[in-house]
Amino acid sequence: MHYMLYYSIFFSETKNGAYLSPQEKTSFSRYGKSFQESLASLIFEDRAFADRISEVLKTEYFELKYLQTFVDRVFEYKEKYEVHPSEKIMTTLLRTELEDEPPAVQKQTRDFFARIHHTETEDAEYIKSTALDFCRKQVLKTAMIESVSLLRTSSFDEISKIINDALSLGNENNFGYDYIADFERRFEFKARDVVSTGWEPIDSLVQGGLGNGELGVGIASTGAGKSFALVHLGAQALKAGKTVVHYTLELSDTVIATRYDSCLTGVHLGEHRQFKEMIYDKIQDIPGKLIVKEYPTKSASTKTITNHLEQLRKQGIDVGMILLDYADLLRPVRETREKRHDLENIYEEIRGIAQEFKCPLYTVSQTNRGGLNSEIITMEAISEAFNKCFVADLIFTISRTIDDRQNGTGRFFIAKNRFGEDGVILPAKIDLARAKMEVFPPNGETIGEVQALTAKKQSENLKERYKAFREGSKK
Repeated sequence: MHYMLYYSIFFSETKNGAYLSPQEKTSFSRYGKSFQESLASLIFEDRAFADRISEVLKTEYFELKYLQTFVDRVFEYKEKYEVHPSEKIMTTLLRTELEDEPPAVQKQTRDFFARIHHTETEDAEYIKSTALDFCRKQVLKTAMIESVSLLRTSSFDEISKIINDALSLGNENNFGYDYIADFERRFEFKARDVVSTGWEPIDSLVQGGLGNGELGVGIASTGAGKSFALVHLGAQALKAGKTVVHYTLELSDTVIATRYDSCLTGVHLGEHRQFKEMIYDKIQDIPGKLIVKEYPTKSASTKTITNHLEQLRKQGIDVGMILLDYADLLRPVRETREKRHDLENIYEEIRGIAQEFKCPLYTVSQTNRGGLNSEIITMEAISEAFNKCFVADLIFTISRTIDDRQNGTGRFFIAKNRFGEDGVILPAKIDLARAKMEVFPPNGETIGEVQALTAKKQSENLKERYKAFREGSKK
């Protein structure tokens, strides 16, 4: 029988002294205070995990009294009302139901709850799996000791039931979001830690900017300012004190850094060397940190990006924004027969990078030929794989006709927006020589009106040219 294997392991380890320490058998002390506080926090935050570990956890495993008290209140409420306590309910419980505890424990318990408000537990999966493993082993050891006496009477069926019941406790029981049991979660305030785009009209449409794990994609024709848009977004994050990692797969790292100089100081790109000292003095006051990483075109994959970000994390660098110039130039991790499938996979993988490193990620993409001189670029003008739009939270396009390029103007178009209104046209002033892009509130233009106006203007231009030609030929 399979439980005989557990007996042999148990008794051999006991004989070898593995279970001789009562402290190791009955508490989380060897894992330390930080581990225990994180575990208590996860029990409150994660209803499914709390349901699972409640089958095998004894609160005395916590060596700190205030953590025992906190977890007891969570489990007592769940048992009495058959629902997980909300943040408001837990606040009330800790205010009104700690009278039996010493004053010091009352204060420590309330202070602990105040500390874990709106904070995310690091290494959550490790803590959950380690705690479950510890607790399940304690239950199994208890069951083995209980069944030792049954060996003498050969009650194998009873032994089997005791061991199997112990093994079944604490198993995975999260089958998804429970519509009734998780009712309170729908009403919890979930703050998005957003980073402003620096374009107020766009911020107002996307509730302040993009937040952790969210993907933004900018689309424009060649030379319209895609890379400059990324520099603008990065500069705004630097002003907000974020660490920005800017990956460039086309331009050199020094070219990108020079554009940041112009964006942050207003110095013309052509006059960069003349104002070296002034630029240096001004960027000293920028609160954020910029890291520009250059890879040759098609040499890096999403795995390369992930490995680089992991190295930064090991150095204690907390990345606040990732910019990728641009995703279409990444090498697929696994090549397929069709480029559109490769691009779909790449965009899904960069969305995963944003989620893993808990920060916004922006990239840009180039239009097909139909978008070269379009008045408004829509998602139909995306080159190669249209499906790469599906994973993006925000898609904005930048349109610049020949006249726009001469006049320093353009149009932004919100093609997709998971946070509010889309289909919005925003006039813009674009000065690429100073890496400057200003976006203005919508003036009520529709796509049809813009296209009709442009067609009328083109017709008038043709008439003027024809008239000038006729007059010139007469002379």
